[in-house]
Amino acid sequence: MSVRLDGPVIRLEGACRVEDAEPLLSFLQEEPGRVVDLSAAGGLHAAVVQVLLALRPPLAGPPGDPFTERWLAPLLAGPPPG
Repeated sequence: MSVRLDGPVIRLEGACRVEDAEPLLSFLQEEPGRVVDLSAAGGLHAAVVQVLLALRPPLAGPPGDPFTERWLAPLLAGPPPG
């Protein structure tokens, strides 16, 4: 599993697959103040991206994956669309 809870930080590590979306969602819903660390994450499955975009948790530092840093991080930092 690529999703690990480390105190108030949810760490995504390596390639995050579809089965990682559910534990990520659970961790974020259990305690809304949790922070997500993408520094060790590789590619993110669309389901994981959808959870991040829906709940927009704060990020702990820059993502390690160049694609995620360029395209996803700005979306998470900005206001929700709508």
